[in-house]
Amino acid sequence: MIQTINTNSKISHQTSQVYTGTPQPRNSLPSISVRQPLPHDIVDNPIRVCGIATGFENIIHVRIRDNNDTELFRHFLTVGGNGILANFSVKLPLKKVPATPQGTVELFSISAANGSEINQVVVPIVFGNALLLRYFGFYQYTVIPGDTLFSIAQQVYGDGRLYPRILEANRHQIHRPNQIYPGLVLRVPVSKF
Repeated sequence: MIQTINTNSKISHQTSQVYTGTPQPRNSLPSISVRQPLPHDIVDNPIRVCGIATGFENIIHVRIRDNNDTELFRHFLTVGGNGILANFSVKLPLKKVPATPQGTVELFSISAANGSEINQVVVPIVFGNALLLRYFGFYQYTVIPGDTLFSIAQQVYGDGRLYPRILEANRHQIHRPNQIYPGLVLRVPVSKF
């Protein structure tokens, strides 16, 4: 059934489907899908991880690493099994401040055939507490002509030498301090007062 609506010369077509008892082909979802954190999110401690997954014997594994490849946390999660995708949500506490601001959240299953890691999902993250102690969150700052990371840090923190905080929070879009330009939206991390 197709319905046509005419409003101010704009034509919109809406199609409704009738269930016929025969399943319609759909795009398949992966065995593990992470909804939080998203790539390059600045994360708190504990790190909140959620999504949907299915795993062998209802189990998947989660691992947190810093950019030195140091394993900071590893555990397993109970999820759906036998192809059933189930929601999961977990808080992962880190016992120490990571050595690097960047790291990864990794989720994977263990192969029943050979014990290898399969269906691996790797999400790059930024550790908020590695940027500054008592990390609380960030605000967005739009670069204007004449701005430098040093001048932004001077404005925000009262010390321009703290610009590496802003640089590390934005490594996914800038690699060197002189790569900012007007219109670029930066994440500026702040701590609890």
